[in-house]
Amino acid sequence: MKVLIGGEYSGRVRDAFIACGHDAMSCDLLPTERPGPHYQGDVRDVLDYPWDIAVFHPPCTDLSVSGARHFAEKRVDGRQQASVSFFMTLAKADIPRIAIENPVCIMSSLWRKPDQIIQPWQFGHGETKATCLWLKGLPLLKPTNVVEGREARIHRMPPSENRGKLRSETYAGIAEAMARQWGEIANV
Repeated sequence: MKVLIGGEYSGRVRDAFIACGHDAMSCDLLPTERPGPHYQGDVRDVLDYPWDIAVFHPPCTDLSVSGARHFAEKRVDGRQQASVSFFMTLAKADIPRIAIENPVCIMSSLWRKPDQIIQPWQFGHGETKATCLWLKGLPLLKPTNVVEGREARIHRMPPSENRGKLRSETYAGIAEAMARQWGEIANV
């Protein structure tokens, strides 16, 4: 199965699909942090390739409700509209199975509610970080390892040079669940 992971520089989701035997490529404006198939550039450049599944991680800076106090400013300068347009371009891509991942954001009211909201603690990580999934042709993810000790580490992360990158990384347990569960379904 050919898998596109859009908006991923870490290679974590890409490598999880590769480990399950799929032909996967990550794509991001940033270079990949792990060696592997990666297109450094705009994901729209590669949307027309015959992908079987795509997992998209569009930027959330101008969409997330955690930054709601800045929404008025982002609407005036067009950043929010551009982010909504990009999100919808991904949602409407001609790919049979799509997952779009984002935190709780305005897309729930502008477009539609997410199909699922997952937490890292459902997949082996003792942390909280509500992650919305908008799905097309894919089933809901089933929790793989529910753990105790739920800490809001990401929410409390202090400002730093790498804060945005650290906050956006997909947890390994979630990446593995995506690859195993969605890769398996897509092969049926």
